[in-house]
Amino acid sequence: MSVVSIPVVVINGPTASGKSGLAVDVARALIASGLPAEVVNTDSMLVYRGMDIGTAKPSLAERAGVRHHLIDILEITEEASAARLQELARAAIADCRQRSVVPILVGGSALYVHAIIDEFSFPATDPVVRARLEAELEQFGSAELHARLAAQAPEVAAGILPGNGRRVVRALEVLELTGSFRSQLPQWRYAVGPVLQFGLEVPRAELDIRIAERVEAMWAAGLVAEVAALERRGLREGRTASRAIGYRQVLAQLAGECSQDEARQATIQVTRRFARKQLGWLRRDPRIVWLSPGPEAVETIVSELQGRLRQGEKEDR
Repeated sequence: MSVVSIPVVVINGPTASGKSGLAVDVARALIASGLPAEVVNTDSMLVYRGMDIGTAKPSLAERAGVRHHLIDILEITEEASAARLQELARAAIADCRQRSVVPILVGGSALYVHAIIDEFSFPATDPVVRARLEAELEQFGSAELHARLAAQAPEVAAGILPGNGRRVVRALEVLELTGSFRSQLPQWRYAVGPVLQFGLEVPRAELDIRIAERVEAMWAAGLVAEVAALERRGLREGRTASRAIGYRQVLAQLAGECSQDEARQATIQVTRRFARKQLGWLRRDPRIVWLSPGPEAVETIVSELQGRLRQGEKEDR
């Protein structure tokens, strides 16, 4: 069997659905069956050193001896863009395949996963133009820049909320550099060879409870102290790290903009909204096989992978 025919296993699902644990369980089951397997993180916040509690980063014990790629590789002041994670994750996938190891992708937003596994190119960027637009965003606010975008490209502005300053700046940057901006995402077409995608399906009421319990546990584990330490290392200057759910709310608490209880409750609400947004994205992808959490999910994924490998061996003969 050629290394490129080794399928990429992708485990999708909303926050707090149990993706990380399932990925480890699948990897261990594959290893026990004689198939080497490793986990490739696709969560843009797990790449940051020191951001552990608020990202629910799996501990060494939770990784259970399974090698994980792309965890703790960046400083909080560095940018973890979709383009950068695409490059890093695809390199990790290629590395696994070269060693006849099954790569198991897990975590993060549907957009980042889509960018990694599918044909997905990114428009040009220019740090000078970006810095100027971000300075204007800071000075004039996202509403004014959104109005400017609407004057230049009304169809693009219609697809971006006025309060989403980061996306407004990116659209203006691309327009300035290329003269156009494609607001529609590419179609579902794999760019990394055979892929098996699975999704964890948790009832909404249960997921809401899980999210609230996770956030409460994060505060109990010392999230505020973690954020305070990261703030001293430059967290507020981190373009992507400072926007992480939980960290943004605690930064507001530390700045005296809200109470601890308000920050905690805001984190729960924002996380729930993010989980619904994740599901909305994932539901659009018809290639995902949806599973309920539990041992049967592990068995299904392992069985599907083994079947695909047997099929690949027949085709190679």
